[in-house]
Amino acid sequence: MNMKKEYDYVTKLDIKFDHHELIDVPQMVDECTDKWFNQTLTKVNDSVVRLGIVEGEYHWHKHEGDDEFFFVLEGKLLIDLEDKTIELGPNQGTTIAKGVMHRPRAPQKTIMLMVETSEIQPTGDE
Repeated sequence: MNMKKEYDYVTKLDIKFDHHELIDVPQMVDECTDKWFNQTLTKVNDSVVRLGIVEGEYHWHKHEGDDEFFFVLEGKLLIDLEDKTIELGPNQGTTIAKGVMHRPRAPQKTIMLMVETSEIQPTGDE
């Protein structure tokens, strides 16, 4: 029996904004009360752009078939890999290759954008 783990994250996979609609990130940040919040903003071809408003730790996971791009707008994001930690500050980003175990952590409230395929399972492949 395959049981999915439950995590204390708010992950909204619905596309919040249609093309040509204004996306107001500061307003979304002001309205957010969750510690780890992820909202799909828009679809661009076969990929999506997601907003992460995060503080604390995510769990170790990987995506077998999908690369994942992280870009920090505010705060600090640490991405633990098996052999090192990548530290991202404002206006810095990195791409995590498919199949690589990783764990995002935010020691303070951090606002980031993620770009990934629309089919990705944000919590990783179980």
